[in-house]
Amino acid sequence: MNAGKILLVEDNPDDIALTMRALKSHNMTNDVVVAQDGVQALDYLFGAEGGAGPDELPAVVLLDLKLPKVNGLEVLQRIRADERTRLLPVVILTSSDEERDLIDGYRLGANSYVRKPVDFVEFTQAAKQLGLYWLLMNRAPPVPRRL
Repeated sequence: MNAGKILLVEDNPDDIALTMRALKSHNMTNDVVVAQDGVQALDYLFGAEGGAGPDELPAVVLLDLKLPKVNGLEVLQRIRADERTRLLPVVILTSSDEERDLIDGYRLGANSYVRKPVDFVEFTQAAKQLGLYWLLMNRAPPVPRRL
């Protein structure tokens, strides 16, 4: 399966490895770009220090909330504030079970909020469902033209 890049924004090395294993175990061969904090995610999407961002936006962003430097909700807010990324699908993928995070995530424009299962089998199933939906079934909005 391959329908575009995935931007995984995650600071926990174990969760990064788990996510990569889960995607590969279901034959999702998409390129995965990993940003380990909010600053790296924003630099990838918008270019470091005001430079150009990537030629092609990812098909989906899997965004943790509890990140160093710039937290996930701030990253989401920045994504939604920019014309180029406003319609980019963003799935919050977090271990947070706080109702405030859920409400704020949707208020800021998350497309989905998925709580990470602790169990590996459950996690691989969740990754499979995310991949099938966001990379194959979902019809993404058209890519805005570069200015």
